[in-house]
Amino acid sequence: MSVRSRVPRPRRLLGAVLVATLGLAGAVGTAAAPAAARTASTPGALAAAFDGAAARYDVPRDLLVALGQAETRLDGHAGEASASGGYGVMHLVSNPRVHTLEEAARLTGLDLPALRTDPAANVTGAAAVLRSYADQAGLGRAERADVDRWYEPIARYGGASDPAVARLYADAVYDLLRTGFTAGAEAAVTVAGRPVAPHRGALGQVSPTGGIGTLSTDYGPAAWAPASTSNYTVASRPTSHPVRYVVIHVTQGSYAGSISWFQNPAAKVSAHYTFRSSDGAVTQSVREKDIAWHAGNWTYNTQSIGIEHEGYVDNPSWFTDAMYRASAALTRNLTSRYGIPRDRTHIIGHREVPGATHTDPGPNWNWTYYLQLVNGITGIGSGTVGTSGSSLNVRSGPGTGYAVVGSVADGAGVSIYCQATGTTVTGTYGTSNVWNRIGTNRYISDAYVLTGHDGFIPGVPRC
Repeated sequence: MSVRSRVPRPRRLLGAVLVATLGLAGAVGTAAAPAAARTASTPGALAAAFDGAAARYDVPRDLLVALGQAETRLDGHAGEASASGGYGVMHLVSNPRVHTLEEAARLTGLDLPALRTDPAANVTGAAAVLRSYADQAGLGRAERADVDRWYEPIARYGGASDPAVARLYADAVYDLLRTGFTAGAEAAVTVAGRPVAPHRGALGQVSPTGGIGTLSTDYGPAAWAPASTSNYTVASRPTSHPVRYVVIHVTQGSYAGSISWFQNPAAKVSAHYTFRSSDGAVTQSVREKDIAWHAGNWTYNTQSIGIEHEGYVDNPSWFTDAMYRASAALTRNLTSRYGIPRDRTHIIGHREVPGATHTDPGPNWNWTYYLQLVNGITGIGSGTVGTSGSSLNVRSGPGTGYAVVGSVADGAGVSIYCQATGTTVTGTYGTSNVWNRIGTNRYISDAYVLTGHDGFIPGVPRC
């Protein structure tokens, strides 16, 4: 028996003007919204959009935020589509298999351009879709108040056809709820961590090993989630075609979403491997002997291994040390097995493929760091911050001209993943132009760090 969705539906306004109640609970009014409510671009507006949409559709607010964080890190990318046809901070999707964008339009009465480009509308649309899935799953008011009962609607929102990938998708959302996070421009939205015990239903029977279930036979650390046979060419490489290149990509989407997209027969695209940002986990979708469709150039497809990295080219926060190091380990393995030189002529970005129309991995990808890791310079240094009592600013890049993104207390120990040259600073331990990367886009001046070395630390990569 089908269940009719009881989702509240805002009324249309003349000219499809977004109403103020996109950011507020309650009855829909007839006046145009203030600009901040319509665009969610001012400080606090995004948080208000989540609060209002959660209240209107009776969806747990923190769950809604965690879903957006898992999909896009609350970055709407100015309404541009992801690789799988997703839009906005909530990644409302329109492709031949997944139609959450169209569902959101039907449920809310908002037009497609607004749902694609307006953050408040996008959040409202996602809340409406989730509520409709909860209704169809039979969740009553009491169940909707329990965040652990939303697991199956969350998994359905991801659109994966493979149950293992659906579990991978939903688990990522609940992992964020468990750990907590602050996200969005100007730290706009915060979710506090809490214990979670999601009701996985039938997905509880799916193996969570490596996030997928079956391990790769080509590369031990990788899980195996095969792409649709419509999205690659069977071959017998390197006998049929030499393997001469490794091509680096950025997914323009989430880890689970990208793996799912490769399983969609309509995608007509695939990659051999995909890496997760948070921890460097890796999934293989196409066997190395076969030809993945990733480069947009048939010759390069036949002669390369394609590696995707979760994230977006314009947001460097996705490019974590864990992902750099895990990916470099795979590339080091591939270059050894196929005799590929470990240089920038043979380890290239998608944008460097002849005829490429893509720009990934983009300007935020640190090629110096990556190639150092591929060539076996993989040490992690350590040091102690010394500031004579005050806290030391942490900056987003190697220099005083970069934004302050945090601080480290005097006497704190730090791990040093790589070192770069930048602004010259005079500090507790002398004058230095060396900056230490202590986390993803987190740098401190070496002039304030006691490492036991003068400047660069032997065995620690440059970046």
